[in-house]
Amino acid sequence: MIVVTGGAGFIGSNLIAALRAHKEHGDEEIVVCDRFGTDDKWRNLAKHEVTDFVQPEQFFDVMTRQAPRVSIAIHLGAISSTTETNVDAIVENNFRFSLDLWEWCVRHGVRFIYASSAATYGDGAQGFRDEASVEALGRLRPLNAYGWSKNLFDRRVARLALTGKKPIQWAGLKFFNVYGPNEYHKGEMRSLIAKNFRIAADGGAVRLFKSHDPRYRDGGQLRDFIYVKDAVDVILWLLEEPDTSGLFNVGTGQARSFADLIGAMFNALEKPPRIDYVDMPVELRAQYQYFTQADTGNLRAAGYRKPFTTLEAGVGDYVRNYLAKPDSYR
Repeated sequence: MIVVTGGAGFIGSNLIAALRAHKEHGDEEIVVCDRFGTDDKWRNLAKHEVTDFVQPEQFFDVMTRQAPRVSIAIHLGAISSTTETNVDAIVENNFRFSLDLWEWCVRHGVRFIYASSAATYGDGAQGFRDEASVEALGRLRPLNAYGWSKNLFDRRVARLALTGKKPIQWAGLKFFNVYGPNEYHKGEMRSLIAKNFRIAADGGAVRLFKSHDPRYRDGGQLRDFIYVKDAVDVILWLLEEPDTSGLFNVGTGQARSFADLIGAMFNALEKPPRIDYVDMPVELRAQYQYFTQADTGNLRAAGYRKPFTTLEAGVGDYVRNYLAKPDSYR
């Protein structure tokens, strides 16, 4: 049995789609821990068989009875909004629940993979190297409560790993800018492709922030954009590598500009790019990241060999095979 927290969310639902298509895991029992709310988030899983659903507050009572059957817990659930201001809720969901799940996996001999985030790197002044030492993680200065909560858990994991109080396998994945199908419920946290597809398809102009840093042109702010199918492939690889543990960046290792991203979308629509540049809100400027790029050395050294999808190919697949279809869900 595989347990996926956040399994109805963006990366989680793509993982379940991939598991159901996998030759070895396609018939395995999958339990999803998540909340659906009142919107269309349920559609993320509508095409795939799930064994059971458990809400987070019921998780440990329900799953402890099933523990002998659980082989791995893949922990993707979190408050992921970088603008969330309820820090008590962030700590409860992103740190406390994560730590309880870690300890549960230790007690029951269950493998553990969890989502960290590139938001832990803050403004990038310390670089983007996925060092797992207590000292290196302690030097990072995230710019928001979400990034801080993820780094807080990474630091606790590093400390526990040193003491030997760890699951039989553990892996933290620092996801960079993930985009792709099934992100539609994420509101303002959706990728710019999801936000602007309909505008571009209808012939409108996409608005991007002007640069307020002289080192970058307007639209030249850089991010490591990774297609969700690649992010999921890293998790699938870890399923086949039970002896591999550690903290790993999950990005392409190649930063691209927002102008490149939107240009790839227009190209997939076979339309000339139309971009208007607007001033960035003053309240965002102090915490804005102008550059992120994953150092993928640790992931490659651990044995992950598959090449990452190019921005043009990933955006093209997303646009043509999902967003432009009547049913855009994977």
